[in-house]
Amino acid sequence: MLVRAGLVGPRVSIFVKGDPLVKKLLAFQAAVLAAVLTPMVAAAQTPAAQPSHPLFITDAAAERIPNLDLLKAELRSYHDCTCTCGCYAHDLNLQADRAIVYLRGRAAHRRPHEKLAMILDIDETSLSNYKELLQSGFTYRKPEFDAWVNSAQAPAIPGTLRLYREAQRLGVAVFFITGRPTSQRAATERNLRAQGYEHWQNLILRPPSTGSESVDAFKSAARARIAAQGYTLILNVGDQWSDLKGTPEAEYNVKYPDPFYYLP
Repeated sequence: MLVRAGLVGPRVSIFVKGDPLVKKLLAFQAAVLAAVLTPMVAAAQTPAAQPSHPLFITDAAAERIPNLDLLKAELRSYHDCTCTCGCYAHDLNLQADRAIVYLRGRAAHRRPHEKLAMILDIDETSLSNYKELLQSGFTYRKPEFDAWVNSAQAPAIPGTLRLYREAQRLGVAVFFITGRPTSQRAATERNLRAQGYEHWQNLILRPPSTGSESVDAFKSAARARIAAQGYTLILNVGDQWSDLKGTPEAEYNVKYPDPFYYLP
């Protein structure tokens, strides 16, 4: 019976079943296959050797994402000044002092009849909502936050209060621009006055008609209206970049630290 034909040199060799050469070739192939498969089978059947020390298996890529609970613990430590990550109160005061230095220098070089204006954000700039943030686990929940605002219990941020009083002393007009809605005007005014911000040129809150605008677009438009009244915007203080950037911008812009939330 014909098995196969192979070309050897110029001759054709016919291998027939039962040929001794065929048997040798098949035996060699079987030996090679056994040599390859035997270690694999043994590894699958043999239990892993006990390691000499505990092993911890993880996904290194996933571990690069910070753990949320650990981040919240760090936020609390930063606010309470109990960690090596810094001290929130110290950092706020440092930025407020920088603003005061500029305010004094700029007021000393006021041009004749020049109307100087300072702009302050409210939340985490003039007033602190940390108590509510802590209770909510640093999560924004509108009903709870609205109730907090309407309670008018937010304490003043000390450095900003010092800055506000310096502006009053120097005759610099103070404008508050906040993303709070106009429906919270009464509560906001009550809270500001109770904390020592007793007088201001204007308190600008966000009307419903601007709901589709970004924060920086709303605040930029508010600053433009102030400038259109003949004021020179010499200083702007806020905790978000969206409080500060956008045309027109103040001469000097001071950003407070705020690791608690972000407003684009």
